[in-house]
Parts: sequence; structure tokens; C-alpha cells
Amino acid sequence: MPSTNFRFELAKIDGKARAGVFHTPHGPIHTPVFAPVGTQATVKAVLPRDLHGLGASLILSNTYHLYLRPGDEIIRDLGGLHRFMAWDSPILTDSGGFQVWSLSAINRVDDNGVTFQSHIDGSRHHFTPERSVAIQQNLGADIIMCFDELCDPKDYTYNQLALTRTHRWAERCQEAWDNREQQALFGIVQGGVFEDLRQQSAEFLTALDFPGYAIGGLSVGENKVEMYRVLDLTTPLLPDYKPRYLMGVGTIRDFIHGVARGVDIFDCVLPTRIARHGAALTSNGQINIRNALYATDQEPLDLDCDCYTCLNFSRAYIRHLTKAKEILASTLLSIHNLRTLVRLAERAREAILEGTYHQFAEHTLSRLTSPDT
Repeated sequence: MPSTNFRFELAKIDGKARAGVFHTPHGPIHTPVFAPVGTQATVKAVLPRDLHGLGASLILSNTYHLYLRPGDEIIRDLGGLHRFMAWDSPILTDSGGFQVWSLSAINRVDDNGVTFQSHIDGSRHHFTPERSVAIQQNLGADIIMCFDELCDPKDYTYNQLALTRTHRWAERCQEAWDNREQQALFGIVQGGVFEDLRQQSAEFLTALDFPGYAIGGLSVGENKVEMYRVLDLTTPLLPDYKPRYLMGVGTIRDFIHGVARGVDIFDCVLPTRIARHGAALTSNGQINIRNALYATDQEPLDLDCDCYTCLNFSRAYIRHLTKAKEILASTLLSIHNLRTLVRLAERAREAILEGTYHQFAEHTLSRLTSPDT
């Protein structure tokens, strides 16, 4: 039976866009929500205090990386991931499936799991569905993911094979899932860009009655038209009364389009990654703060932003820090970029509750001048 510690309440549906609340043992997650990525038990360059300050309610950590370093059993013995990283709000851990796929040159997949080499020291390891769940239970995240096989989204023949494995592995993950009162296990819908496979996957996994569902295998090589088409056909196949998570997708455009298609949870490394390269997300698109035109610019990164960075510092100052390779540049840009997406989620939720999401989406998209934002 599902745990009473995890409940998803829908407050309003506007078109297909949804405003809801997912209740967890570490607090409620108001959706739609953007989750900053803290791969190695840290959101790069940002203190937990500042994550709370910018409004983050959910963060993601990585099973593969934490298994290798410092080790999931060490984290368990130190009180679990929440205590280890001093974050008292909800945490989601992925299964490690994406990482072992991205290291495909040094791994081997069979029906039992994946054998791979560590990118750190070359040592060999083996992940099975049961091992992935056990590691995530040691980490102690509120939301954990089934172990799945990711593959080229356009290879129909291999997607058929991978889908069968993903479904068998989902059953094994469910059997290994012991800590149901404290952790919600999400199934992951796969199937590439193929309508029949996505339908098969959604039907199989919803029959297993997981507390929530992720849509995987997107933003890994397909174009935007294909991604939105897959979302159009997949989200209606998922239960209305359970949260939907689009894995690894987090540009402003994709967030707006994903919410419009009924997605509730998003995560992406993009905001902090581009921050470390001197880029800022704004209401009008992405800017490169290294550009000489900002050398004497006294305006904040975005006049429409209420983050700590924008309330206190000019573009000229942040450009100076970036050019001087000061660590503070990454911190200030990361705070701003994360707040941009967290606030976008807040505003999207407000628009849904008011029944004006379509107008909000059109206005937000019309202001973007860069195609990669």
C-alpha cells in the first residue's frame, strides 16, 4: 500500500498545466517546481542557506557519484544525505542509469544490470536494480528512482530491448523497495521517440502503481519538436493524481512547454553549469556577462529579478569577477540563474491557479531572444 507520508494534491488544472502539492516527510513540494542539481551532495558554488533563500524546495543528488565517492554506506552511517549536506527539505536521487549510459564506452549491459568502470580510478562495479535501490535507501532521499536503461532515442530496435529491461528492472526495484514510509519510488517511462513504445511503457508502469512517474530518455539527442511530441502523447497516459517528473530538462522554453503539457517536476544542471562559464539567464534570454558591453553597466543582471545578486550587484561588478576568475562570480551567477528558474516555477503556479497559464506562457516565450534559453 502507498505510504500516507506521500500524497499528491491537485489544486488546479488550467488546460493541461497543473498546480499541486506533493507532501513528503521533509516537507511539501509545491508544483510545478524546478529542482537545483546537487550532484555530489552539493549544488555547485551555492550554500544550502542560499538555496533556501532563493526559494528552492527540492534538490537532486546523484546515486552513481555518491556511491563512488564518499560511498553510500558512509553517508548512511553519518545520518543520511539530509544531515550529511545540511539540507532539511526534500531530496530526490536518480538511479545512476543516466551516468552509466553516458559512460557507455566503459560499461556492459545485460538483463541483470550494468557493469561499469569508475571514471575516477577505473575500478569495476556492478549495478543491478536491487543495488541501485539499496544505495538510494542508504542515501535516504525522499524521492528515489527505478533503475532503467537509457539508449539512443531514435533506435527503435534497441529501444524495444531496453524497454523490456526497464520494465523488468522496475518490478525488481519495487520488490527491493523496503523503506516505503520514508521514500517514494518513481517509475521511469522510456521508449525513445516512438509512440507505441511510450504507450507500452506508460501502461506497464502505471499498472505497478508507483507513487509518481518520471519521463526519461528526453533531451538526449532528439530535437525539440520530437521532445514536445513525446510529452504530448505521454503525459495523458499517466495518472492525474500522481506527480510527473521530466528528467534533466530545464531551459526556460522547455519548462514553459513542459508545464503546458502537464509536467510537475523539473531538474537540470544548466543554471549552475552556465554560471561557471559566465552566462546569466534573464527574462529576455541568456547573456554572456564576459562581453565588453557590460564593463561599465550599472544595471543588475535582470531588472525583473529579486535574487540576492540582482538586489546588490551590477553587471559591471559581476563581469569584473568573471574576468578576474574570482570564485564569487560562480556563486553570484548560480544564485541568480537558479532563482530565475525557481521564480519561473512560482509564477507559472500562480498563473495556473488564476487560470491564465496560456497567456503567461505566451508572454514569457515572446520575451526570449536567444534560442538556447
